[in-house]
Amino acid sequence: MMVTETCLFAGQSGDIVELIRRFDWAGTPLGPISDWPDVLISSTRLILSSPTPIVLLCGARGVLIYNDAYATFAGLRHPQIFGLPAEDAWPEIADWNRHVIDMGMAGKSMSQENLYLPLRRPGLQDDAWMNLYYNPLLDAAGQSHGMMCIVVETTSQMIVTQQRAQAEAELRSANERIELALDAGAVLGTWVWDIPNDKVTGDERFARAFSADPQEAGHGIRFDVVTSAIHPQDLPRVRTLIEQTMQTGGAYRTEYRIRKPDGSYRWIEANGRCELAADGTPLRFPGVLIDIDAHKATELALRQLTQTLEERVGEAVLQRVQAEEQLRQAQKMEAIGQLTGGIAHDFNNLLAGILGSLELIKRKLPAENPVLSKFIDAAIVSANRGASLTHRLLAFARRQSLDMRPVEVNKLVRATEELLARTLGEHIRLITGLADDLWLTRSDGHQLENALLNLAINARDAMPHGGELRIETSNTHLGESLARGYQVVAGDYLLITVSDTGSGMSQEIMRHAFEPFFTTKPIGQGTGLGLSMVYGFVKQTGGYLHMDSQVGRGTTLYLYLPRLHMEPDTAAQVDPVQAPRGTGERILVVEDDRVVRMLIVEVLEELGYQLMQAGDAQSALGLLEQSPPLDLLLTDVGLPGMSGRQLADAVRQRQPGLKVLFATGYAESAEVRDGYLDNGMEMIAKPFSFDALAAKIKSMLGDE
Repeated sequence: MMVTETCLFAGQSGDIVELIRRFDWAGTPLGPISDWPDVLISSTRLILSSPTPIVLLCGARGVLIYNDAYATFAGLRHPQIFGLPAEDAWPEIADWNRHVIDMGMAGKSMSQENLYLPLRRPGLQDDAWMNLYYNPLLDAAGQSHGMMCIVVETTSQMIVTQQRAQAEAELRSANERIELALDAGAVLGTWVWDIPNDKVTGDERFARAFSADPQEAGHGIRFDVVTSAIHPQDLPRVRTLIEQTMQTGGAYRTEYRIRKPDGSYRWIEANGRCELAADGTPLRFPGVLIDIDAHKATELALRQLTQTLEERVGEAVLQRVQAEEQLRQAQKMEAIGQLTGGIAHDFNNLLAGILGSLELIKRKLPAENPVLSKFIDAAIVSANRGASLTHRLLAFARRQSLDMRPVEVNKLVRATEELLARTLGEHIRLITGLADDLWLTRSDGHQLENALLNLAINARDAMPHGGELRIETSNTHLGESLARGYQVVAGDYLLITVSDTGSGMSQEIMRHAFEPFFTTKPIGQGTGLGLSMVYGFVKQTGGYLHMDSQVGRGTTLYLYLPRLHMEPDTAAQVDPVQAPRGTGERILVVEDDRVVRMLIVEVLEELGYQLMQAGDAQSALGLLEQSPPLDLLLTDVGLPGMSGRQLADAVRQRQPGLKVLFATGYAESAEVRDGYLDNGMEMIAKPFSFDALAAKIKSMLGDE
């Protein structure tokens, strides 16, 4: 029998009925209504007359047909979801609906109570809880055509239940916090003042706070007994505030000090409320005591800190200004150092040629010409003075070649004490204070002696009418902050302190004291290189030179030298071996300055050595390819192109272990011998005497 929409819904009306009549069912998996099974038609009629939200999930796709009550449940999703497969209508719970449809098609019933489903229902609560009761749509043959779902939404009840549980949990938490606060001492106690009967009752904590008997406090004590524990300076203010609160009623809060059993006081905060009768007379005054003693101590400390804030800001600004001044000074000294170092290097090469030529002339000059010999000696002395100046410039520029060895400073000071005393003269007293168990340092002992001698000379000139020079040694440690200000590595340092009682220096003079050629002495009485040489030497060894001075009160210099972790008995130095003439050993001389190279070759040939010579590294390597093995390579450090050290490495690849002697006016990488020289390598600084050169060569060849 053909079933039409008219006979299907005869006697029924409503929005959903009209929607079913107008709906294009032919376009759904269910097909036209005329093809629907009887169980689907009867179930649809049934749900349309029910006031309870009911939905049918029809067929294998679970096409939705529901009543007016379910439309309300769906919110603004209705009517878009009507006639859609359940998984498309409710994509957020697609997996659940797929399970429901499978159970329905299998003919199985199911139910869920207070099931949480995160439904997105515009206009309604998104989080939904509901009781769901499912029954399969079975026909007379027992075949299922879907699932009927009765929906009983319990969202409101669940929210109320959750809110009640949350409130109960918050109440428990609040009670726990109160108990913890009471146990921890943050709350000192509670009280109730029965004003008409003048009885203040309080708990045990309240009694302890006011040094009262707990039993008496529990039964009630007079108000004046309680207030007797309040600090006399605070009591008038507290009484006035209590009287005002009793007249107006309402909240009461104040801070005051109460006496402890040992007689000392602590700060508390009292919070309460005065309750008034209908006629305005005060009845009850309950309250709580809170311990604020630590807070008050912090507040006092903060107040004191604030009072000194201006002073501390001033100190911070001063420290920053000093740090900026130190940086500017360091940059200025570095720039001056680069300039003076370059000048000294070039001047050393010139002096090497001049001194070498003078020595050769003197060697070849007939003995019967003493007048000419005298002038040559005078020229040599002047040239050596020039060499001394260049060494001081290189020391300031931290470009001199240092012979770094372990040094026992106390032993060095004692060895130079007599020389220092003679330098100072009888009118200046020399005092030494040398620390026991002084650490070793790694330094150039000869240059350190020169540094102390220069400081002694400066001190002597600052004390023309006599005074006292004190040299002291000690072990010290520089922390991160101080070391950063000194621009050195934090750690252990050996400290040499040199102080005088002379005329001192102004701040302006101190700013220039370490600059080369700066001097306050009259013309002809000072070169201005003494302090600059000491400054450069100490910096080159990895240390720091600090100076304090006051006009009329003297000057103190602090020489910080890095500690060397080594036992003193390993610090012995070997005296150089005096050299006789050579015995035909083969030496290759590599020097780019033609005059210096010519002089070296001339002298060494006279001393009995076999010489080859080259003006650069490439020429030297070419000579080696066609000559027998060498006994020694004598090379300048600063060669054009390939450096002297690179040349030595290349030659040693062909002849391992070859002795190498470097000659240097200065070289950036040859400032400190340790780290630049390998075994079998030595260094000699320009300008050098030929006797010193011959002694160095013979000493090296004698080690074989």
